[in-house]
Amino acid sequence: MLVNLKEILKIAEEDKSAIGMFNATGFDSLQAVIAAAEELNKPVIIAHAEVHNVYNDISMVGPAMVAVAQNAKVPVCVHLDHGTSLDMVYKALRLGFTSVMMDASALPYEENLRLTKMITEAAHSMNVSVEAELGRLVTGEAGSGEEMVGAKAEDFYTRPDEAEAFCKATGIDALAIAFGTAHGFYSAQPKLDFDVVKNCAKATGLPLVMHGGSGVSEEGFKKAIVNGIRKINYYSYMSKAGYMAAKSAIESGKTSYLHDVEYAAMQAMKEDVKKTISIFSNK
Repeated sequence: MLVNLKEILKIAEEDKSAIGMFNATGFDSLQAVIAAAEELNKPVIIAHAEVHNVYNDISMVGPAMVAVAQNAKVPVCVHLDHGTSLDMVYKALRLGFTSVMMDASALPYEENLRLTKMITEAAHSMNVSVEAELGRLVTGEAGSGEEMVGAKAEDFYTRPDEAEAFCKATGIDALAIAFGTAHGFYSAQPKLDFDVVKNCAKATGLPLVMHGGSGVSEEGFKKAIVNGIRKINYYSYMSKAGYMAAKSAIESGKTSYLHDVEYAAMQAMKEDVKKTISIFSNK
């Protein structure tokens, strides 16, 4: 069942849980995520990240994502993750995505606000939800920290007062905040500032989003959810699970067929997603 982000996050708010967002970088991961959600009978968000467009162009994978969501037995939101260019955001809207993230967080506040408000007005006219971001993770979406070498994470934490003004001015449906997580793989357990989450939730009254969810402890997820996180982006460790299974299948010497390797990766990703969704359900 295809739904938008606002609708699916309403479920999370009612349950005091979080909905997992998983990047579908190919048909194997798309199948893994939907199968996991259906087996658990839980809502889910499938996403195409602009940074992944080089691997699977949105014009090809996007229609498949929408079709899979429409036929799913559970509520599914089709989301554009980290849309940094207007061209990509508008492509997602034309393809039938039910949620888009206008990520202008690297730009000055006023420009972020202007672009986000413009996209929100266009998206809402199509019954499409909008996520935006204030504050920044020390690493980029691809897991690289080169753009902020030497920076302290807390220097980029989201300010509750700024978040309140931004949300009121733009009319967005969900806000991604920075409170200590990072994209990619962690070399050490992240230190999360849950007061930032609690204060931003109180100030904005909106569902909050955790980016860089992979590698956070179960306790960290639970605390974040209690304080107002309603959407958690998770990809790196799901991808790693698929990679390790594919590597094992190749090294076993039992097959020379790519489809066997892809199937092994899909099954491993599905199990990782099932485990993750169960943690996010907060039950």
